[in-house]
Amino acid sequence: MLIPCYNEEVAVAKVVKDFAAALPSATIFVFDNNSTDNTVSVARAAGAEVFEERRQGKGFVVRRMFTDIDADIYVLVDGDATYDAPSAQRMVEKLLHDRLDMVVGNRVDQEAAAYRAGHRAGNWLLTSSVASMFGKTFSDMLSGYRVFSRRFVKSFPMLSGGFEIETELVVHALELGLPVAEIDTPYYARPAGSTSKLNTWSDGFRILWTILQLYRSERPLIFFGAFGSLLGVVSIGLAVPIIITFLETHTVPRLPTAVLSMGLTLMAFLSFSVGLVLDTVTRGRREMKLLAYLSHRAPGEERRKA
Repeated sequence: MLIPCYNEEVAVAKVVKDFAAALPSATIFVFDNNSTDNTVSVARAAGAEVFEERRQGKGFVVRRMFTDIDADIYVLVDGDATYDAPSAQRMVEKLLHDRLDMVVGNRVDQEAAAYRAGHRAGNWLLTSSVASMFGKTFSDMLSGYRVFSRRFVKSFPMLSGGFEIETELVVHALELGLPVAEIDTPYYARPAGSTSKLNTWSDGFRILWTILQLYRSERPLIFFGAFGSLLGVVSIGLAVPIIITFLETHTVPRLPTAVLSMGLTLMAFLSFSVGLVLDTVTRGRREMKLLAYLSHRAPGEERRKA
């Protein structure tokens, strides 16, 4: 059980106790990210094992979690007491029964204050963007409540440092075609005294930028091919009048335009070439990640063998 925390003194004790009751056989790990309040001491007093990650950002915390903790099943939840602890058992059972690699808790708000309108709209926009680029699987891509298999965690190449980590998790699953699912879970308002660390605009733009970067790296032929096509269309549009004039008069009166058209044509071919080369590199990277994924046992494999 993994809980990332930053200044969650008022919530972390409840989170630890609720999830310890929901998953009595689980070990609770709280990863503190430079809290300036009593989060660390409160978490320890509640019975959790506490680790510290000095690099600020949720992505760095999750990276440290996945690196340091060795388990067969990982339950990841934000330490703000907004997620429903009893749902964890259903999510774990879903993972084991269907032999999945990730189960996401789809947030169903129980109070008006639980899910701000700006966050709701941003989540819909970003989830729709990922669905249009990589394929639709989740309706709540940015949920902080997830269950993972060991093979997912140990094959995931973590690069993000902030709230973009959820986007990377989703794209990793979609690109490798991993078996995943989503379960509706209650979502509650933060307790009094707890504030959200997510900035609707700045973090939203960072997540959108991450989506575009992932699209460029995972779909390079389409990405650079689109630029090549645009440059090719502009080049042809500039070249057609020049060719017509040349056929009629055997002269090229607009030499700079002709040079520009030729330059754009070369750039278009270069863009297509870059896309082809990077597509081959991306395929190799995807194969390496898949091999790393396959090197670990499936969820519930020991139980099945027994």
